[in-house]
Amino acid sequence: MTHQHLGEIQQSLHQLQNSFPLAEETSEALNFVPWRGDFTRGIFISSTISCKLSLNDLNDLYKDFYKDAAFTFVSDEPIFLKQVVNTNKAVIYLEKIGTKLVVHSALDNLLKGASGQALQNMNLMFGLNETEGLRLKATGF
Repeated sequence: MTHQHLGEIQQSLHQLQNSFPLAEETSEALNFVPWRGDFTRGIFISSTISCKLSLNDLNDLYKDFYKDAAFTFVSDEPIFLKQVVNTNKAVIYLEKIGTKLVVHSALDNLLKGASGQALQNMNLMFGLNETEGLRLKATGF
């Protein structure tokens, strides 16, 4: 059984890098694991992909890509759901195991995943600062 969002993720990766295989070309290009746990809000995901770049190069690449993203942060330390619950933040942590890159990400599925994302988009559509109404404090940290 394939997760419902795997095809969307692969399509987005293919749009960013044309050489990335689409879902119908291979099911082994990307492993996507949403974690389940005893928590009422938030999504924690680990995605694994083969990659030859060093961890330092990857961290630099991710930080450069997200440098202008108001709510996406690349962490140098392991991440926790408490960092994002009740916020519009997405937090990413990279680790490398041999040639496998593991991208961990966490977000609050009610804010970043729905209402907060809608407010952020509305702010942009009306020429407002995209962070208006979204400077929220996490439950922990």
